[in-house]
Amino acid sequence: MNETAVRRTVTPGVRIGRASFVWRPWMVFVTLLLAAAAFLVFCRSIAVGDFPIGLPRVIATLVGRGERVDEFVIMDLRMPRALAGLVVGVALGVSGALTQSIARNPLASPDILGITGGASAVAVFLVTVSGGAAAAIADSVGLSAAALAGGLGTGLLVYFLAWRRGINGLRLILIGISVSAVTQALTIWLLATADLRDVARAQAWLVGSLDDRSWGEVRVALWCALALIAVVSCVAFHLRPLHFGDEVATGLGVRHSMVRAVLLLCAVLLAGVAVGAAGPVPFVALVAPQVAMRLTRYPTPPLVASGLVGALLLIGADLVARTALPLALPVGVVTAAIGGPFLVYLLVRANLKKS
Repeated sequence: MNETAVRRTVTPGVRIGRASFVWRPWMVFVTLLLAAAAFLVFCRSIAVGDFPIGLPRVIATLVGRGERVDEFVIMDLRMPRALAGLVVGVALGVSGALTQSIARNPLASPDILGITGGASAVAVFLVTVSGGAAAAIADSVGLSAAALAGGLGTGLLVYFLAWRRGINGLRLILIGISVSAVTQALTIWLLATADLRDVARAQAWLVGSLDDRSWGEVRVALWCALALIAVVSCVAFHLRPLHFGDEVATGLGVRHSMVRAVLLLCAVLLAGVAVGAAGPVPFVALVAPQVAMRLTRYPTPPLVASGLVGALLLIGADLVARTALPLALPVGVVTAAIGGPFLVYLLVRANLKKS
């Protein structure tokens, strides 16, 4: 093989200062296409309602050139819901990509690992247990922060239980399923022993919904998600060597234990932020990385594309739940209808590979 043929087989790289990365035109094209699609669906979600607004007027309002009536309807009434869907979708997509990359298993997601279950159990406890210290915590800290703390505690528990001189993907999933079953049982027990009015509030939150989002909730979720994604961006350069095993990562100078712990902590916190803002929306964190991986033709879940697919799925599911069905439903019902068959597909595909 001559020198020209060898050069053609090598993927071109780009170096900016001390940073370097591989140039993948198809991946960049798909990522930009996903960003454009997510923006269009975001604008469409804002445009739909009792007072319909055309897409050109929505875009004009977003860039500060809209009419006063449109600004009131969009910025005060509809923007919190749409922006919450965008933030939660991105957080779940990136969280799912991180957990699947760390566990090296397509079934690893915050839903399967019990992270969302732990966040839900803590939130339901604060909703259903009236009076006393629980009510004081709920009033001072807020339901979102309590859900975040619950997800963090569950994630740390799963991590320490799965640690045996390293993290094995199958062991992590099995322990996560066990912890998830315990948190679900605790949630059911809390609902069975609570007052009916508190049960109604908790059930509406447990389904996963973007209804009645406020700017305060959206701002907290947005800034927390941006901070965590910034940390992930700084550490994600060391993620790729982990796919080749701890020995190879060590040989390349990667402190795999520390990198894995930081990224898993960010994944847990991102899932907790999402649950605190919209409730435990199911299957988005499971589906988004796998869809992004197939669209970009990348061997591992890409972080940016996974976040964009998560946003596209969640905003699109919310749009379908509000407009395409005879009765308006919570967004979690639609994502469960999409994610359930996809989970079956992943299981069947894994069995076919083994056989």
